Amino acid sequence: MAEYETSKLLSDLEALGISIDDEKLSQLMKYYEMLIETNKVMNLTAITEFDDVMKKHFVDSLSIVKTDVFKEEASLIDIGTGAGFPGLVLKIVFPALKVTLLDSLNKRINFLNSVIEELNLKNIEAIHGRAEELAKNSKYREQYDLCVSRAVANMSTLSEYCLPFVSIGGYFIPYKSEKISEELNAAKKALLLLGGSLKEQVEFMLPASDIYRNLVVVKKEKPSPKKFPRKAGMPAKEPLC
Repeated sequence: MAEYETSKLLSDLEALGISIDDEKLSQLMKYYEMLIETNKVMNLTAITEFDDVMKKHFVDSLSIVKTDVFKEEASLIDIGTGAGFPGLVLKIVFPALKVTLLDSLNKRINFLNSVIEELNLKNIEAIHGRAEELAKNSKYREQYDLCVSRAVANMSTLSEYCLPFVSIGGYFIPYKSEKISEELNAAKKALLLLGGSLKEQVEFMLPASDIYRNLVVVKKEKPSPKKFPRKAGMPAKEPLC
C-alpha cells in the first residue's frame, strides 16, 4: 500500500475528539485505494483527490460525533449509502457498531462487499434494495438505534424513507450541507405523521475549513404507520407536506 500524508486527517479527527490506531488508519487508506481504483470503471464519487476524500467524505462521515445521541455500540442503517458514506467509514472507526448499508444499485453493493471482505469487517451487511421495500420487512422495520443518510433528497422525502427503520427512542440523522430552515418547516407534517420529532440541529464547519455542515437530529417518538413508506417513487414524487 502506498504511503499517504495523513497528518491533516488525524488533526481533523482530533478536532472532532476522535483518535484512531494504526490498524484503523490502515483500513481507511485501503478503503481509499479501493474507492479510487473502482472509481476508474464505475462512478462512485466525483471527489477523488486524497485530501478532499479525507475531508469531504471521511471526516464529514465521522462528524456525527458532534451530536449527543451517537453511541459507539449502536445498531445503524445507512440509507442510500452509495460508496459507503457515512456508514462504512463509521464502521471502520467504531467497530462495535452493528451496520446495515442499503443502496439501490447492485454494482455499488458489490464494491462495498469487496471492501468489507478486504478489511475483514464483522457485524456489517450491504443490501441491494430500495428503502420503500426493505422498510416493509419486519427484520429491518423499526430495528435500528440510528438511521443516517447523506442522500440528496428533501427532509420530507428522506423522513419517509428513513424513520420507518428507527426503533422507538432511536434517531434519524440526515447529513445536510446547507441551511434548511424552510425545508424543515415543510417537513413538520411528515415528521409528525411518521412518528418523529425534531430534537436539534447541529451546525458547524468541518475542521480547518470553510465547509458548512448541518446534522438534523430527529427522535422517533412513536411507531410509523404501516402504510409508510409508500410504494417506490412516491416519497420523492409527492413528498408528505
